[in-house]
Amino acid sequence: MADVVQELTDETFQKTIDDAVTPVIVDFWAAWCGPCRTVGPIVEDLATTHTGKVTVGKVNVDENQATAAKFGIMSIPTLILFKDGKPVKKVIGVRSKGDLEREFELA
Repeated sequence: MADVVQELTDETFQKTIDDAVTPVIVDFWAAWCGPCRTVGPIVEDLATTHTGKVTVGKVNVDENQATAAKFGIMSIPTLILFKDGKPVKKVIGVRSKGDLEREFELA
């Protein structure tokens, strides 16, 4: 995983979101999920392309079930954009980099 993408856990999630100085995109995923493996490199590319403009984190839903439940994650991959510590946009499923940039207003 790219150094610009943070692994978030049930223990670190809220502090990371609250302390972020930029909007945060969180990728909820699992290792066994084929579509998640497709989205992973796209998310890493977003993190690299938009360094300083957005923070990117990943939550493994199998290992961090409390955080996944808190945000009602029923399908993966799910990406949620947080601004000022609050979820403001949710995208479910595989999307292209361009689609995600438009959805999250990064373009």
